[in-house]
Amino acid sequence: MSIAKSLSIIGTLPVLGFCAAGQSPVTKPNIVYILCDDLGYGDVSCLNPSRGKIPTPNIDRLAREGMTFTDAHSGASVCTPSRYGILTGRYAWRSRLQRGVLGGNEAHDPLIAEDQLTVPKFLKRFGYHSACLGKWHLGFKFSGTRTPRNKGQGRHKKDYSSGYPVGTPIVGGPTTRGFDYYLGFHHSKWMKTVIENDRVIAELEPVQMLQYLKEHAIKYIQERARDRKPFFLYLPLNSPHAPIVPSPAWQGKSKLGPYGDFVMETDDVVGQVLDALKRCQLEENTIVIFTSDNGCSYPAAHGEQLEKLGHFPSAQFRGAKSDIWDGGHRLPFIVRWPGRVKPGSTCDALVCHTDLLATCAELLNATLPQDAGEDSISFLPLLFGKAFAHQRKTVIHHSISGRFAIRDKRWKLILCPGSGGWSSPTDAEAEEQHLPEMQLYDMEADCSEQKNL
Repeated sequence: MSIAKSLSIIGTLPVLGFCAAGQSPVTKPNIVYILCDDLGYGDVSCLNPSRGKIPTPNIDRLAREGMTFTDAHSGASVCTPSRYGILTGRYAWRSRLQRGVLGGNEAHDPLIAEDQLTVPKFLKRFGYHSACLGKWHLGFKFSGTRTPRNKGQGRHKKDYSSGYPVGTPIVGGPTTRGFDYYLGFHHSKWMKTVIENDRVIAELEPVQMLQYLKEHAIKYIQERARDRKPFFLYLPLNSPHAPIVPSPAWQGKSKLGPYGDFVMETDDVVGQVLDALKRCQLEENTIVIFTSDNGCSYPAAHGEQLEKLGHFPSAQFRGAKSDIWDGGHRLPFIVRWPGRVKPGSTCDALVCHTDLLATCAELLNATLPQDAGEDSISFLPLLFGKAFAHQRKTVIHHSISGRFAIRDKRWKLILCPGSGGWSSPTDAEAEEQHLPEMQLYDMEADCSEQKNL
């Protein structure tokens, strides 16, 4: 099949909004979507038992209590486009962003169009309250004057703040794109600047952010338990993305350095959110989805050093954050729904972050508008262990440099000679080495993408 034809077919796949055959409508469940930042597939211990060294007992518990998807992918191998796909059901290359990420300053308009249907907008039609707590990274504008800041040295030694004073309004933030409540920061470089709804409310040290988000997630769950209205909590954590700043109580715990400590602290936060659901008697009627936006950032996490210590953040997969290889976009993806999803089950079906919107539609026995969620295909039947005719068979991958790959069942065709990202060989290095212009892999026989056919 030609690349053009594949793109055409994928771009016109129907969005599903029907109930699975024989599946009756259900009581509106709450949805908690926990999104880690730069957590690799191999950073979850139950997914990487032979090549992982970081204990993640709470995420492992979630897997024991739910379904683990082993072939789940983000819409891109870097932050902004991945998050765009989760909330809109569209690949970000359909927007103005063709490569890289948004910087997030006053020059960046929101990436999500104001009239674009998003997951929180859709759920609001069915009586859901929604909150986004954490990293946004999809663009908004500060309406104020920025205070100059001194920068540190090196790529990951920046001054992590925006310099906008408390009280500065923002325009085009999450509450204008469907969320009822927002508390968080735009992206990691400006993590010190805490925003609530539409204005700056505080400055916070990065080492405090993860616990801050945890506390407010628990508070939100407690509030919603009293309200008894269905809710959607989108919890995009700051960890384990740089700055890699585990809290003092977690420093040294992993024996693998700060990155391992930060992953362990992240796992603990996941556990405390799960415990809050149980305490508030919301566990049984809440779908919990746990995943990451892209693979581990090897430069920030010192991935090569971790490998020397026996920990492989990408597990058996090639590449990492930024790359077109699977280490950049194949992710942990675990779904728990007590009484509905079989505990300890696994699913090897192909799924994508963009599938959330269509899954919500099918969950509510609704149909999406024709101009929404073009790249979203419901995975709800998979949660019930059912095969179905319209199951996803293809996914388009996108690297930080704007390189494409197409996965069609077992075959993966990469339209560049190298990683498409930061890993060696980069595209420039591959060209110098006179490597083939494209790569084709049999993902069933060679999931590590070592033998270019």
